Amino acid sequence: MEKTYTKGDLTVYWKPDLCIHSAACFKALPTVFKPKERPWIDVNGAESEAIRQAVLACPSKALSLQVHLTPPKPKPLNEELAFVTVLPNGPLEVHGNIGMEQEGRAVEFIGKTYFCRCGASANKPFCDGSHRQIGFQG
Repeated sequence: MEKTYTKGDLTVYWKPDLCIHSAACFKALPTVFKPKERPWIDVNGAESEAIRQAVLACPSKALSLQVHLTPPKPKPLNEELAFVTVLPNGPLEVHGNIGMEQEGRAVEFIGKTYFCRCGASANKPFCDGSHRQIGFQG
């Protein structure tokens, strides 16, 4: 069983089966972690950064979190553009700086990046050369 508590850009997860009741969370942030109340986690009791620090200090990892990042806004078209080349029987080759949301976080790639077109990559969305083994034509 897992319970979730969300505040804006932050979600706190609690897995009671992992909790060793060290009270580290309560001692660190009693305005958020209130074991005698239901629900016992009140994410409105402190700023997101304070909650993040308290959750990261959980010794059993019964508390974990996810920070929801807002992807960066695309640059206007008059600024530097990335250029995409479709490689014959291979990946998309992207030249230039690009931003991408990956696993809930914003990531920037600079220079050349290769994206899978064949669907066989074990490292999606990136190309790992699998197109050669499967004889991809495209």
